[in-house]
Amino acid sequence: MYKTTIKFIKQLVDTKKIPGASYAFISKENLVNEVYGNKELVPNEVILEKGTLYDMASLTKVICTTTVILQLVERKLIEIDAPFKKYLPEFLDEEVTIRELLTHTSDINPYIPNRDELNKEELRDAILNLTSGNERGKKVVYTDTGTVLLGFLIEELFKKPAQYVFLEEILKPLEMNQSGFSLSDKKNIAPTEVTKKRSIIKGEVHDPKAFVLAETCGSAGLFSSVEDSLHFVQMMLQKGIYKGTRLLEEQTILSLLESYTLGDCPKRSLGWDLLPFDGRFILYHTG
Repeated sequence: MYKTTIKFIKQLVDTKKIPGASYAFISKENLVNEVYGNKELVPNEVILEKGTLYDMASLTKVICTTTVILQLVERKLIEIDAPFKKYLPEFLDEEVTIRELLTHTSDINPYIPNRDELNKEELRDAILNLTSGNERGKKVVYTDTGTVLLGFLIEELFKKPAQYVFLEEILKPLEMNQSGFSLSDKKNIAPTEVTKKRSIIKGEVHDPKAFVLAETCGSAGLFSSVEDSLHFVQMMLQKGIYKGTRLLEEQTILSLLESYTLGDCPKRSLGWDLLPFDGRFILYHTG
């Protein structure tokens, strides 16, 4: 199954484009789940094994943040076309909607002067003071600012940090028992980069804003394995149900296959990107 793709993955490893790869394919009743190559290269080479945890980066956006936001919509606690400020009055901009944050059409300029010098509270305040431009709702510009703000919204509604909510509302029901945030046991985690400032980054989120915002961040921070991630994929393929537990309504899942951008904007769903395939859309996102 998917022999051409698997061959390409192995070529990337063999030509040292990547250290190694964990991959899985689901097709009807068939499942392929394999690893190839190394988990680490420095200070020593370490062979990749199944169950290795990765910094999932922006996949945090769709596995965690988007899913919780969709649950809140289903519970009628928020409306996607309401101004974001309605639910988080601290936010300066009065026009930006939840739909625009989810579809990356808010036209918020994410630039923050001296960002890397700010502490957690200073960075939060700076993000809450960002404003949209004249192209709001008219163009798609992918940015993590939207899901950072949605993480703040989740914190406001649940009265606890966003990543605590993700554990209770997503990871536990899906039995993603290996997965988590800022994990203390780092031996089974793949490192992401060697940096001057942070040395070998392993078991701590790589993204600099997510590193500072820590448990309040909705744009990155999740660590997961292919095996755990398959639980989420199976829930989506089963239209919102995992082992008898419903996380999302069937209609919510089906509606994600439609575009939520307006006008001539590139097509995007809520949180997810859309790829045209055989006359329809498929959900897509990278980490």
